[in-house]
Amino acid sequence: MWKRRSGLGLAIIAGALLLATPAKADVIDGNWCRDERRFSIEGPTIVTVTGHKMQGDYTRHSFRYTVPATDPGAGQDVFMQLLNELTLSLRVGADGASEIWQRCKPTTS
Repeated sequence: MWKRRSGLGLAIIAGALLLATPAKADVIDGNWCRDERRFSIEGPTIVTVTGHKMQGDYTRHSFRYTVPATDPGAGQDVFMQLLNELTLSLRVGADGASEIWQRCKPTTS
């Protein structure tokens, strides 16, 4: 009797795992890519395309920071807005053209 119950329990768990899909968070945090360029956001911290780690203005769906003095476009504000789970719009300066960035594909080792 015990073997039958444990087998049924394992079958239910296995079935649930097969049907489960990974959750995709509706947040701007993560790694973003475009044309060989990449940056990452974790809460109010960003690591820019040039590798600067700095703080910005963070919400779940948007991020803003000022370009560091050593980078091209120094002093300009960069505005980002999450469009969906996999896409964001990035604009440099108040009148800058919008660029579309995608979540980076997971890397394998």
